[in-house]
Amino acid sequence: MSDPSFWDDQKAAQKTIGEANGLKELVHAFDKNEESLENANVSYELVKEENDEDLREDVENEVQALTEALNRYELFILLSEPYDKNNAILELHPGAGGTESQDWANMLLRLYTRWAESKGFKVATLDYLPGEEAGVKSVTLLIKGHNAYGYLKAEKGVHRLVRISPFDSSGRRHTSFVSCDVTPELDDDIDVEVNTEDLKIDTYRSSGAGGQHVNTTDSAVRITHLPTKTVVTCQSERSQIKNRAQAMKMLKAKLYRLEIEKQRNEMAEIRGEQKEIGWGSQIRSYVFHPYAMVKDHRTDYETGNTQAVMDGEIDNFIDAYLRSVMN
Repeated sequence: MSDPSFWDDQKAAQKTIGEANGLKELVHAFDKNEESLENANVSYELVKEENDEDLREDVENEVQALTEALNRYELFILLSEPYDKNNAILELHPGAGGTESQDWANMLLRLYTRWAESKGFKVATLDYLPGEEAGVKSVTLLIKGHNAYGYLKAEKGVHRLVRISPFDSSGRRHTSFVSCDVTPELDDDIDVEVNTEDLKIDTYRSSGAGGQHVNTTDSAVRITHLPTKTVVTCQSERSQIKNRAQAMKMLKAKLYRLEIEKQRNEMAEIRGEQKEIGWGSQIRSYVFHPYAMVKDHRTDYETGNTQAVMDGEIDNFIDAYLRSVMN
């Protein structure tokens, strides 16, 4: 980075800086844990000498905090699969149920935005289609940060909500579903072959905020990959050219993931494993009524603090899932 020619290639420079920041975070966390361990050892020696009950309680709290920090650090270094370190493209699509499901998608949008911000990640909205009465019909986010995809790949699947609907005048209980799709943002140097004749490209007027320009020009882009029926959309930029470039990156990321899943399915068949993969798998239930609980059906991890989860505190769910697939 001290080389005078470092900034000649802005894109390569930003990539290098991102990698450097990831390594700095790793080293900083190691140093902090090492310091905490030394402090805990000193406190432990004092407890042995003085046998003070208050001091003993302090040591127990230190050890508990250190244990949690080491677990987070262990998970951080375990995220070593290809593209774990990449930015993540996260899409939310409501299921059947109209306004109720669209409102649930909006709640999940808030959840993931808050989670990303708590991690220091940046969030950009690539595509946003608002609901007719409330919520969203679909939304695509680009979450930028080291290991963003590594963490968020744990969220791919169907999320189920059970609650008393605020849109039902009779106060009846409703069940809603939203599918969450997560792909890594691929670098331009990743080669995924896409034939032009396999693409259907549509342009249309953006539906999100953006002023007069957005509403009067066909800047939004939708690309359909005909062989796989894969569809991506982008309307985050004022320029149709930029939206098309971003949409192509999203498409290549999806096609890459489809190929990886195909290979995993083939390996699962060879091993005789029965593992459900894809949009149809319900991964988590969020129950607000008649009791309060959020439960992950893959790991059986659950919590009764539904408000904390909806405020973005999902690290324990992510941790439990990633450890289960890494073991």
